[in-house]
Amino acid sequence: MDWMAWTWPTAIFFMVIASLLITFTVLAIKFPETPRTGILRIETTRGDRLFITLLGSAFINLAWLGIVGAQQPYALIVCLIYAAAVFRWV
Repeated sequence: MDWMAWTWPTAIFFMVIASLLITFTVLAIKFPETPRTGILRIETTRGDRLFITLLGSAFINLAWLGIVGAQQPYALIVCLIYAAAVFRWV
């Protein structure tokens, strides 16, 4: 298939997402949890917080590209801080 160029960064991205989904599935089976209410005032589980983190990280990276343009690895640092905040307080 020549319509899509698979590069190593693209493959690593999808491998990380797949490993996160597998890890969270195993955690949900092994350690069932009850939903909790955070600062958003909605009940969330680990999977919900992962989804919020991935969605927010996508927007952080898009905004970073639009505003800063370069030094994308620094956006990863911002995303990691955002992820820690989401899993702690949401």
